[in-house]
Amino acid sequence: MFDWLQNLLLPAENPTLAQSLITIMLAIGTGVFLGRLKLGKITFGVSAVMFTGLILGHYGYRINHDILDFIRDFGLILFVYGIGLQVGPSFFSSFRNEGLKFNILAVSAVLLSGVITYILFRTTGLSMENLVGIMSGSVTNTPGLGAAKNTIEELSAQFPDKKFDDPTVGYAITYPLGVFGIIGTIIISKVLMKIDSLKEMKLFRLSKINREEPLVPKKMRATNPEYFGKALHQIIKETGLNVVISRLKHSGSTAVQSPTLDTHLQDRDVMMIVGTESDVDAFIKKVGRLSSDQFIESASDIRKKNIFVTKRSAIHKKLSELDLYNTYDLKVTRVFRAGKEIVPRPSLELFYGDILRVIGSDEGIAEAEKAIGNQEKKMLEPDFLSLFAGILLGIIVGSIPLVIPGLPIPLKFGFAAGPLIVALLISRYGGIAFIHSYINNAAIYFMKDFGICMFFAAVGIHAGEGFYENFIKYNGWIFLLYGCAITLIPLILMVIVGRLFMKINFLQLAGIMSGSYTDPAALSFSTNYLESDVPIQSYAQVYPLVTIFRIFVASLLVLIFS
Repeated sequence: MFDWLQNLLLPAENPTLAQSLITIMLAIGTGVFLGRLKLGKITFGVSAVMFTGLILGHYGYRINHDILDFIRDFGLILFVYGIGLQVGPSFFSSFRNEGLKFNILAVSAVLLSGVITYILFRTTGLSMENLVGIMSGSVTNTPGLGAAKNTIEELSAQFPDKKFDDPTVGYAITYPLGVFGIIGTIIISKVLMKIDSLKEMKLFRLSKINREEPLVPKKMRATNPEYFGKALHQIIKETGLNVVISRLKHSGSTAVQSPTLDTHLQDRDVMMIVGTESDVDAFIKKVGRLSSDQFIESASDIRKKNIFVTKRSAIHKKLSELDLYNTYDLKVTRVFRAGKEIVPRPSLELFYGDILRVIGSDEGIAEAEKAIGNQEKKMLEPDFLSLFAGILLGIIVGSIPLVIPGLPIPLKFGFAAGPLIVALLISRYGGIAFIHSYINNAAIYFMKDFGICMFFAAVGIHAGEGFYENFIKYNGWIFLLYGCAITLIPLILMVIVGRLFMKINFLQLAGIMSGSYTDPAALSFSTNYLESDVPIQSYAQVYPLVTIFRIFVASLLVLIFS
């Protein structure tokens, strides 16, 4: 009576489409559940889907070959594209500060992993496909594995008579080692170096530069005669400080105005100044003193509101082009983009999804909303035209053949690096034509996790088919030994060079280590273990470039030595 249900749920050597979908959902659902279980402070998250896939594959579950490659590659594309959109803004801005130093350290670890893999290739007799799988698992880098598999497929098409090993076997064996290797290194280095997390946090806060400080508003009264009678733009220029004067009230009056840059300062005027705390304090010290005036805060005719940039006519316009003050009698005091506060300079170009904080009258705000959009509901809905057009562009970029003399086939960015590079550029420049970078956080997290779950399920189930036999055939314990060298040698050198020579804060160093190995499980552990969110910032700063280098190193090793 229930034969149909047994056929649907039990393993099949040649599964139908429905049986394949059941297998994929079973791997993902079980993996996500197990990934939430805690082992001390460690959770594997969605990476547990890989291991449930291996188990299902070992016990006979299969995915129809007609959809296997699609699920694997499309999942990888969604994952890397989401990562690019998420970390792009902080990635590019970090190079103005300490990001260059962080990325040099992280990329050096990537190249060292490649060198160790090459040495093992020359000394062990293992195929490069297996060693690239060991390397990708030892550094928990999924895009690198995806790039290696794409390269092997192209080589197989070019040389149909040649047999290539599956790198997924080495990846699956050494992946847990990569996770625990980073976590163990963080714990041991913290103990040996006698790191005090609280002290490191204080040192980190002291080292923050003005650009990273939040914007603050402060009230002041003008008392320096040197600036009386001068226009506000002239005063700001003379002080050399990056501040915005959002409100002004003349002495003896209760009328509050949103001043233009041409407004002239008078004796004992009260102003509301917005900027980083150091800039605001320096401006107040030069021009006057702090004020306790209450009228400037409680003006009944002036209101504050956040406006979302959603209208196409306002996107990629400069604030000076919108000219909100002269058009609507509004003053822009702050701009919020990708979680950061930006001082609203006239030359600032607006991106889709930016939030403008304005002050002015109700009538002016209502008119500005018509020009800028402020369709908050629209921000909650992902723009599929923009999303899939960006992914399409990423696939095209990933398919461009790069002819390098001496290689058997052209090198390509592939499905891993192409969409990542496009997403980074789109997030940096706010969009390309009708393609924009804004996707709300919930949609990005869904896209990333759903994509990587599909990839892990497809790869795990396929690898599980011969996992045990391969573990015995290749002696999986030897794979783990080689993986230890690839995991631990770069990590130990990173700690020594990063901490002792480059003097990097340990909280940031933990994030760099997790980012260099593109390991969210290690990042989650480090934030809990060190009781700080600082590692997340440095993780985001190095992740994109590290991912691109991991992809290239894996592809080149396969191309040159397979």
